[in-house]
Amino acid sequence: MSFKGAIFDLDGVIVNTVPLHFKAWQKMFREYGKDINFEDYKNKVDGIPRIDGARAILTQLSPPELEKAASLKQDYFLELLNSQGVEVYQSTLDLIILLKEESVKIAAISSSKNCLSILRQVKIIDLFEAIITGKDGIKGKPAPDIFLAAAERLGLRNEGCVVFEDAVLGVEAAKKASMKCVGIDRYDSPQRLSKADIVVSDLSEIGLLELKGLFL
Repeated sequence: MSFKGAIFDLDGVIVNTVPLHFKAWQKMFREYGKDINFEDYKNKVDGIPRIDGARAILTQLSPPELEKAASLKQDYFLELLNSQGVEVYQSTLDLIILLKEESVKIAAISSSKNCLSILRQVKIIDLFEAIITGKDGIKGKPAPDIFLAAAERLGLRNEGCVVFEDAVLGVEAAKKASMKCVGIDRYDSPQRLSKADIVVSDLSEIGLLELKGLFL
């Protein structure tokens, strides 16, 4: 099987929304009497659907109360997004453009319902042949479903795709999908992503030859 498709997670891989998400989660949880640090965010909340993130910390709440808490976090995130904007990782953008020149099909995925609006805001939505978002109602990570859906929309076999992920649960989901995975360690703790095929601190460290080499 040769390298045919590249699937990029949104938050922490394409755009640096992590500081905004962390602040929004932190603010919401404080209203429920819970203080979380960045380790809590990385290990329990990062990269999964909003309702699951709320449930991971607010274990005592009923389903309707969890929905309310998750909605409050969304409001705080959008406030931050609109007031501060968001940074695109240039190295990721450069790699996507390189891969497209090599006729590799490109997908973006996110458990967030904000995915399309963020991609439009940073003006890169046209780079992707397929986009899977939280609005598609697909089961969240660590289930492989979101990556399987991306490969299906690209018209590719799972085994011909590489996933780019910065979250532990995202790497786990990619491997469950029988896909190659590049882990992006943004926190100087590469052991977190040890299940990935390759771990880098930034996508400037990897190129076409290394990615093709995953399939040899």
